[in-house]
Parts: sequence; structure tokens; C-alpha cells
Amino acid sequence: MALAPTPSLLAPQPSWFTPKRLLAIFCAINLLNYVDRGAIASNGVNGSPRSCSDSGTCSSGSGIQGDFNLNNFQDGVISSAFMVGLLVASPIFASLAKSVNPFRLIGVGLTVWTLATAGCGFSFDFWSITIFRMFVGVGEASFISLAAPFIDDNAPVEQKTAWLGIFYMCIPSGIAVGYVYGGLVGSYLTWHWAFWIEALLMLPFAILGFVMKPLQLKGFSHTEPEKALISVETDCLGDEVASIGKDGSIEATKASRSSDADSYSDHLMRVLKDMKCLLVERVYVVNVLGYIAYNFVIGAYSYWGPKAGYSIYHMSNADLLFGGVTIVCGIFGSLAGGYVLDLMNSTLTNAFKLLSVATFLGAIFCFAAFCFKSLYAFIVLFAIGELLVFATQGPVNYVCLHSVKPSLRPLSMAISTVSIHIFGDVPSSPLVGVLQDHINDWRISALVLTSVLFLASGIWFIGIFLHSVDRFNEDSEHSIPIPDRSSTTPLLEENSAERSV
Repeated sequence: MALAPTPSLLAPQPSWFTPKRLLAIFCAINLLNYVDRGAIASNGVNGSPRSCSDSGTCSSGSGIQGDFNLNNFQDGVISSAFMVGLLVASPIFASLAKSVNPFRLIGVGLTVWTLATAGCGFSFDFWSITIFRMFVGVGEASFISLAAPFIDDNAPVEQKTAWLGIFYMCIPSGIAVGYVYGGLVGSYLTWHWAFWIEALLMLPFAILGFVMKPLQLKGFSHTEPEKALISVETDCLGDEVASIGKDGSIEATKASRSSDADSYSDHLMRVLKDMKCLLVERVYVVNVLGYIAYNFVIGAYSYWGPKAGYSIYHMSNADLLFGGVTIVCGIFGSLAGGYVLDLMNSTLTNAFKLLSVATFLGAIFCFAAFCFKSLYAFIVLFAIGELLVFATQGPVNYVCLHSVKPSLRPLSMAISTVSIHIFGDVPSSPLVGVLQDHINDWRISALVLTSVLFLASGIWFIGIFLHSVDRFNEDSEHSIPIPDRSSTTPLLEENSAERSV
């Protein structure tokens, strides 16, 4: 008579968490992350620089820029400073997911985020707020690397892209809410309170990451409850990393037998091997390259949008107007992109088709919007353009998750995030600031920036013709078998038979 499968081979099912609750919590956290980005870009928090007129009358400025007397380049650096921590910490958190429970890693990251955001409110000069913004990025790193794989694991098969679209909908809507939130806080309190309130709102989620029974990701297996996760796989170079013994124990193989598996050098070598596995996936690389060009534009839009709108169209309240348009288009665009791809059949080729077409049409409308002098024409055309551009959020991350092995998904999300920021919105905000300082014409600056969306569309168009394999949906790609809801998997039955009395 065969014994029942050991608990270590089955994914734990925490009683409180359901897939929909997990999605709701992660959406709330993601929303707060991007509210912070929108708030620091808003006129209410970011403010305006000190200036002097020809008559000799000087203005003290307002917000962060006025209090710290920042030029446009320094102001752009503050917007990108958190990316430094994000870029450094993302691969670290992703690689730690193989030895530490990913759910606990999210709790650690949110705690750092909460403390660093509160510190931004206490900053007293350019360098102090820059350093705190870097630690905000460190705190966010664990979440952005691990949240999407958790959602992909728990989403219904026929709605995976739609769920990702709901999650990434929080990016444009969060930034938009941040514009409005920053404007209101700046009007009735001071810019410091914007950061302190954010920290208080995030605190319960940071605590939740430690007190709730943790989840685990597919492609990883618990060796001991709440202690370690070990990936059981053969990597892209053909090296077996670990295996499950007949008694259910984890057996180290090859290099891990001959040296300390927890040593820094072994860990670093494993990360480098995993990164090499990502770089040989052409579908993944092309997708990220298109995402870089796309994010170059979106990052600069999110930071300089209110200022450009105020200058070009003399908007009475640019924060509220840009926030309102972005939140509506971001929500409907992100949701529509996910649902359309699910209706088309969620394949990597169809994802590239949607990415290329939506971005190309969105670029046309956004470019045309800045060519008109009428505010009403601008709002209509730009809204349509944003609706199309934000439709890419679900599909582009679907490709990142499904073009690599399941156990590489955290690292794939981390490297994607690192790449789109270090080559995308990190340089775009300062570069647009430098361009504007030289030409002093926001309309031309906006047109130059928007043209980069055509490049993104072209890169994603190439992806349509690449041979693509959905790694996640191939049973052979799963190092840990995924139990079927209605029956036991063949591998589990085999392991049970081997333990039979």
C-alpha cells in the first residue's frame, strides 16, 4: 500500500489567502509604490525653483525644488535616485528566493520601503533626500521581483494576462493618484507630510509579510517550513543543481557537493549562470529591449508631464488634469490589454502582435496631441494615445514570465526591471531636463521624447517572427510538479510508490 505524498512535495495552501485576496493585497501595495512616484513628481510636492525677475524681485520657490534650490537636472536626479537601490537590490532579492521564502523577502522589502519613505519626509537637503530615495528603491526591489510570479501562479489559466493587467494597472493609476494626492497635500499641509502618510499606509502590509503563513512559488520546494526553498532543475547549461532523493531529502549535486553551498562564491556563480540562461532566450531579450524604449518615454512622461502641460497649455491645475487623464486611461488601457490577449489566446507571438500594434497606434496619437495648440484637442488625442500605450502592461510582463523556466521567473522580472530602469526612465528624466534647459521649449521636448515609442513598436514587431516556446506551460520545464486540482501528478505517484511498504 502506497503512502501519501510527503507535505514537502505539495505547495502549502495558507487558510487565509485566496487567489483574489492575494491579487487585491499586491495591487494595493503596487498602488502605494506608484503613488509615491506620482507624488514626488507633482507640482504640489516637487514644487517650483527659486527665480528672479528682471525687476529684481525674487521668488523663494515651493516644494522640494524650492526648499533645496534645485535646478532641473538635480530635480531629475531625485526622481531617478530610488532606481539606484532598485537596480542593485532586485537581482539580489530574486536570487535569494532560491534559499529564503519569497513571501518573507517581500516583508523585508516593504519594511525598508516604509522606513525610507518616512525618512524622505525628514530630509533637509539634496543629498539627504537622494539617499533616502535610494533606500526606497531597495525596499521596492523584493516586491517587484516576486509579486508577478505569485500572481501568475495563482491566476486562473484562462485569465493570466488579465490578472497581470489588473496588477500593472496600478502603475499608471498609482502615478495619477500620486499627482492628485501630492497636489492636495502640498496645498493644505507641506510636502513632508506626503511621505509620512505613505509610510503609515504601507506599514500594515510590511507587518503582514511577517505574520501571515508564507506562500511558495512554483519551481521551488520547501526543505523545512519557513526556512529554505531549493530549486530542483537542470539549468540551460545542462548542469543539474539539486535533486530529490528517494527518501524525500534534497541531494546536492556536482559543485554543491564539493563546496559549501551557502558560500558567497557559489551563490554568485549560480546567479551568473541564471543570468546567462536569460540572455540566451531571444524572446525574452527582444521583449526587454522593446520595454526599455517604451519605459524611456513613460518614465519621462510621468515625471515631466505636469510641468510640460502647465507650460504648453497653461493648465490651471496640471496635477489634477494629468492625473485624471492618466488614471482613467491607465485603468481601462491596462485591463483591456490583458483581456484582449486572453481573448486572442495567450501565446507569446500574439503578445508581440498586441505590443507592437498598440504601441505604434499610441505613439501616433500622442505625437499628434503635442502638435495641436488647442487644449481640448490635446486632451482627446493624448487620452486615446495613453489608452493604447497602457494596453501593453499585461502582455509585456506575460512574455517576461512565460519565455523563461519557472524557477527563473523572479530573476527574469528583476533583470527586466533593472534593464528598463537603468536604460529607460533613469536616464530619460535627467536627459529631458537637460534638453529642456537648452531649448526651453516643452512642446519640442515632448515631441522628441514621444518619437521613441516608434522604436519600441519596431523592436516588439521583430518578436512576432521569433520561434517562441511558452516555458511555463510545458510540464517538462517544471522542476517541481504542480499538483492537479483533481488528481495526483504522475511524479508524486511515482515517489509514493517508491516509499510503499
